[in-house]
Amino acid sequence: MKLVAAQMRALAGDIDSNIHRHIAVIERAASHGAALVVFPELSLTGYEPRLAQRLAMAQDDPRLQVFQALGDRHQMLIAVGAPHTGRDGIEIGMFVFRCHEAPTVYAKQMLHADERPYFHPGDRPMVVALRGAVIGPAICYESLQAVHAQAAAARGATVYLASVAKAARGVETGYRHYPAIARQHGMTVMMANGVGAADDFVMAGRSAVWRNDGQCVSSADAEGEALVVYDLATQVGEVLPMDDAAAPEPSP
Repeated sequence: MKLVAAQMRALAGDIDSNIHRHIAVIERAASHGAALVVFPELSLTGYEPRLAQRLAMAQDDPRLQVFQALGDRHQMLIAVGAPHTGRDGIEIGMFVFRCHEAPTVYAKQMLHADERPYFHPGDRPMVVALRGAVIGPAICYESLQAVHAQAAAARGATVYLASVAKAARGVETGYRHYPAIARQHGMTVMMANGVGAADDFVMAGRSAVWRNDGQCVSSADAEGEALVVYDLATQVGEVLPMDDAAAPEPSP
């Protein structure tokens, strides 16, 4: 089973253009046999906390139906990011689409201090079964907290899926933390980071995958868009550059 982390840039607040870009990336991942593709944190809107109130999406937003259709067509799990209109406020959401199953939303449970003025924390842990694997989602800051990975492992996660929006310093921290939790819990760890401008920083890419022994088997560079591919069966990884697909064009 092939897992794909999509390292890409987004246009701030331009959901329509970003959806179009996601579709192209998903089709490319499908052409390489992906069973799962995960995008960076808040990938549909860009990581822009100050815009979250205006950009928030409900679980049944009709603009998201295309991802369910793609998941059905390619028999794929697709995880995209956007502000989510939760019960108690706006959440940092990971919208999960699975083949012929109802969409679900995982909401980031552990917020960074800078995010608290704009978002409400989620309160529902999640794991997802997929072709014999158990996927434990994590979103950025919480993926660097040992207790979060421990909770995912306790729920049976075999793959820890970190959707992030990290600058260079955060990436360096991740490159120390992720192999440690991979070894500790015997989980594969996959990180999908963005590139380009976000809020008041620049996302520093280097999306990667670590085997359950902590070995980094595949990693992208810090600036280019790419697919990081990992085959769970063979434990072989590769990076597929996406030089043909630069920044998405703004919608009219």
